[in-house]
Amino acid sequence: MIKYPTGSGASLADFQKNQPVSPKEISFSDRGMTLEQQINESNQFYLAQKMAVVHKKPTPIQIVKVDYPKRSRAVIREAYFRQASTTDYNGVYRGYYLDFEAKETKNKKSFPLKNFHEHQLVHLANCLDQGGICFAIIGFMTLRRYFVTPASFVIDAWHEWKNGAKSSMALSDIVKSSIEIKTGYRPTLPYLEAVDQLIADRK
Repeated sequence: MIKYPTGSGASLADFQKNQPVSPKEISFSDRGMTLEQQINESNQFYLAQKMAVVHKKPTPIQIVKVDYPKRSRAVIREAYFRQASTTDYNGVYRGYYLDFEAKETKNKKSFPLKNFHEHQLVHLANCLDQGGICFAIIGFMTLRRYFVTPASFVIDAWHEWKNGAKSSMALSDIVKSSIEIKTGYRPTLPYLEAVDQLIADRK
């Protein structure tokens, strides 16, 4: 039973029955879209098709000051990040926990490792230890090339950089260690195809 603020309730079956889940109602096109937009629309498609439940994580914010210019409208005047966010997305697919980061670059030959933060990689490593399927979706936006890169590869490259190695992952190395995915119509970015391969490789 879902309880609403008014006190009324509805069963989960009623809730699902009333949801617009038809994929025909979702627009899918990668023209001019950011990587995040492509992933978000893909997630809508996967949810509508009951294939996976994946959502973008909310950023934890502490509200300090709120004004009420109108009784029915609040305006946040001051807020701060309560803590560093972990990764961009998490969810469930085929009984597996998914956790991943989305990163894009306009570079054509490499991806800067400084775009990953230590706390994100620590989080991915912890999720890997618990059996999660963890990765990064890296978009070379100028080239219109997209890769599902295992978190283990990114973590190793990041630690090597901190120990004095090169500060970026070469595109050629990403190609060798990742699964390349092509943009499409439904979904816009079919990253679950690559996840299927990650699951198969684990088995």
